[in-house]
Amino acid sequence: MRPSLLPVAALAGMATLVAATVPAYAETARPHIVVKDGKTQPTFSYKDAIREKVFVETKVDSDGDGKRDRVSVYVTRPKETNGGLKVASIIEGSPYYGGLHDTPYHPADVTDYPRLAPWTPPSGPPGAPNYAFPYYDNYFVSRGYAVLAADTLGTGDSDGCPTAVGPNEAQGMKSVVEWLTGDAVAYDANGDKVDANWSTGNAAMAGKSYDGTLPLAAAATRVRGLKTVVSISGVSNWYDEYRANGGVVAPDGFAGEDLDLHAKVVLSRKNPAVCAPVMRDLEKKMDRVTGDYNRTWDDRNFAKSAPHFRASVFMTGGLADWNVKPLQMSLLWDGLKKAGVHRKLWIHQAAHDEPLDVRQTKWLDALNLWFAHELYDVRNDIMRQPRVDLERTPGNWETHRDWPAPSARPVHLGLNSDGLGKPGHGTHHLVDDPSRKAEDLAAAPDKSDPNRLIYLTPELKQSMKLSGTAQIKLRAAINGKSPYLSAILVDYGTDERVSGYVRTSDTWCYGDSIPGNEGCRAVRKYITAVTPFKIVTRGWTDVRNRQSIWHSTPVKPGKEYTFSWPMQPYDYVFKKGHRIGLMILATDHAYTLRYPAGTKVDVDLRESTLTLPLTH
Repeated sequence: MRPSLLPVAALAGMATLVAATVPAYAETARPHIVVKDGKTQPTFSYKDAIREKVFVETKVDSDGDGKRDRVSVYVTRPKETNGGLKVASIIEGSPYYGGLHDTPYHPADVTDYPRLAPWTPPSGPPGAPNYAFPYYDNYFVSRGYAVLAADTLGTGDSDGCPTAVGPNEAQGMKSVVEWLTGDAVAYDANGDKVDANWSTGNAAMAGKSYDGTLPLAAAATRVRGLKTVVSISGVSNWYDEYRANGGVVAPDGFAGEDLDLHAKVVLSRKNPAVCAPVMRDLEKKMDRVTGDYNRTWDDRNFAKSAPHFRASVFMTGGLADWNVKPLQMSLLWDGLKKAGVHRKLWIHQAAHDEPLDVRQTKWLDALNLWFAHELYDVRNDIMRQPRVDLERTPGNWETHRDWPAPSARPVHLGLNSDGLGKPGHGTHHLVDDPSRKAEDLAAAPDKSDPNRLIYLTPELKQSMKLSGTAQIKLRAAINGKSPYLSAILVDYGTDERVSGYVRTSDTWCYGDSIPGNEGCRAVRKYITAVTPFKIVTRGWTDVRNRQSIWHSTPVKPGKEYTFSWPMQPYDYVFKKGHRIGLMILATDHAYTLRYPAGTKVDVDLRESTLTLPLTH
């Protein structure tokens, strides 16, 4: 996340449209949407488009001023919509249009109990919102869509307070959709009512990261008119973004980040001090001390609502994204399977990145097909294509009917003195050192180290594919201040692996441009390096939450308990001749809180196992 999109033969295309949605005009001179090869075509002028600001009234009062909050919405639509043309809409709600504030991260090092960083509301006049950075307008306005950029509550020119996609923000986005269907009211800057009489009533929401989370929150409201959502690296369950089985965790590279920071950093509205009580309430209710699940987190669990979505979902995620981790797409995908709605998934090898950069024009083609089908009822083949596109290696894509691979079967491996395989005997010990990073601890697997345990398979006689969620079960005794157990799955074997994804000096252009909003982007490429091992996936638990994520129960020092927890879901090929490694430690420096050193972990090998979902 940031604190952590182009006149052919008109009548030929009209045959692919459903007349009730896109009128089949007999007069070819009359403006209309043109379809060819299942996609809407660039027919309208982006440069001459109508651009207007409206304020949509919601049904919430999140800043407590006695008035309903209003969402500021910047609309870009073909000029022909003032002459009777009706178009569908693509909405990108975002807290980022108004800019960001520097906000102190909470301490990751714990001396007594997890503490919060001091915070005061931002001061000084807010800057003018900048609506130039999305790419949907550059590409889709000319193709017959209105594109709406909506400031979330408490940001930009909107009223209210940000709450990290709390119920008020979900209702804010719902109201924007309702304005497009005639079920909500909007006003201009003079207070005059503005109707969306140019709207077909069909809307999509799309965006990345926070902007990819808001569509899920809106879909969970089941609002009429929201036909589809595109969620790029979106958070489907905020608890699993900042917690893991009771443990307080952070996105990689953002130690000390938590739910409240995602509200504080985007608080760009006028008079931000009015939201201080809301921020304090969020600090308290997120419960950074115990890490337990509660109503605050449950309100932000959109994956649990996925089986009830009315909107279809096109989602993407990166296997190297340890900001919005792979679990977020897995949770949502699993829920959508139960919903029976249209769904599609792209999984790439990059990190917290746009598919527009990873797969360029193919992404725009896919979006065009998707929006045409879902918003204009165009009969194309997008829903007959395989549901899942997966980038196996840089630039090499596979298609699958589902994910994880249906052929994957659980393989149970015991922990023993020789490695991974049969159940072992006896007890192995480690002493926690929170200052040491997992990459350093994993570097010499054949050498003993007091601060971690490593178990290896023999060299693989054939390649094996991990597809799904690895599970760890440990019978162990804990004695010390750290409540964490961490499990890390490692691929040992020298190989060329993806080591990064960076911008180059080259650019490519994908759509229309106007001054200040050019439809071009820097080309990105993968960087590879030969390395002796790779951390594949990892998982964490708070031993006090061994019975439930809702409640903490202390452990008795030196007493054995059974602890079971999942790692992050993943898709990865272990090559022939490589070894699969499991590393056990207490503190995972990059993710968990860091309690004082010295916690002792005694692992009983007889009842400890690793379960991997494997297929050939």
